[in-house]
Amino acid sequence: MNMQETYSIPAKTRIGHVHLKVSDLEQSLEFYCGLLGFELMTTYGKEAAFISAGGYHHHIGLNTWWSKDGNPPSKNNTGLFHTAIVYPSRRELAKIFKRLNQHKYPLTGASDHGVSEALYLNDPDQNGLELYWDRPEESWPLKPDGTLEMYTLPLNLNDLLTELNK
Repeated sequence: MNMQETYSIPAKTRIGHVHLKVSDLEQSLEFYCGLLGFELMTTYGKEAAFISAGGYHHHIGLNTWWSKDGNPPSKNNTGLFHTAIVYPSRRELAKIFKRLNQHKYPLTGASDHGVSEALYLNDPDQNGLELYWDRPEESWPLKPDGTLEMYTLPLNLNDLLTELNK
């Protein structure tokens, strides 16, 4: 394969869905549908389920085909770092933060990245999740050379909650 050849992925390309191996399908459905609010679209027997936001065929697949009652991978293994779920607004991110807080579900982090604000947590199988919203593109911070200035600062969670009063 000649890697010297230039290729650019088409601008309209997008990530379609993520499919996760889980240890307990019901536990995962309780988390993703019961807590986070995804909609169950279909199941494949008792071993797989496909869930979505807003009726899409599926954003997340969950299965126990090779992982039933399994253990999470070591943090030092290669693999998926996290799945990022984009919320349509800061207010919607504040709503899910309030819900997680009410259910005492632990966060692993909360960051302001300049281009976005994000909450980090793990699902019951220790799969990492990033719940975030993108700031409007025209407000993204730029370096003097015009490239993005992304950073990781602590997210002010009290300020995030003020979105619910607007």
